[in-house]
Amino acid sequence: MAAKQKVLIVDDDNNIAELIALYFTKECYDTKIVNDGEEALREFKLFRPNLILLDLMLPGIDGYQVCREIRQTSDVPIIMLSAKGETFDKVLGLELGADDYMVKPFDSKELVARAKAVLRRFQAKETQPTASSEKCVRYPDLSINLTNYSVEYMGKQVDMPPKELELLYFLAASPNQVFTREQLLDHIWGYEYIGDTRTVDVHIKRLREKIKDHPCWSLSTVWGIGYKFEVKS
Repeated sequence: MAAKQKVLIVDDDNNIAELIALYFTKECYDTKIVNDGEEALREFKLFRPNLILLDLMLPGIDGYQVCREIRQTSDVPIIMLSAKGETFDKVLGLELGADDYMVKPFDSKELVARAKAVLRRFQAKETQPTASSEKCVRYPDLSINLTNYSVEYMGKQVDMPPKELELLYFLAASPNQVFTREQLLDHIWGYEYIGDTRTVDVHIKRLREKIKDHPCWSLSTVWGIGYKFEVKS
């Protein structure tokens, strides 16, 4: 029998946490509840969850910082939970590496559905067969390696979350081809992604902060359509 997948629930409201745990337990997940950021970081190492449901407003270390610290060592799926529904808060959460963002109050069944979609995408990536040759695209002053998830720009390694790197690689591997935001969502986040196209815009913005336009190439916006990796002749 396959081992149960483990969900770490981080929320200082125990009533909400227990309700979430009840729904996930019914779906045969193993759950653990913690109520603050420091405990979340400890249990992340001990419990080794397959998924983290992370409230943002926590005593002590807030959810943003918890996400930031986890992303330094792991790409475990994270869904942020927050009463803050402003675009700025969602953008910040996604920029820090969250896989999804849900605004409270939310429907527990929708949360479970989103969790399953996030886990399927993550598992599909983990189980992809290793390519016989290195997946790498190179341009002047830029190298994007999907095999070992590394980016070198202007002779220096650039740190970026997996989804940013995957998006950059996908665009750069098809130079001058225009992709709509919907196409990019399908290819990078999966067709079952429950979110909106602003997710793509957020990741493009972060890429442009790290990878500046080059005389030979650029990450270009095609107004009214989407984006392309433009190679200049």
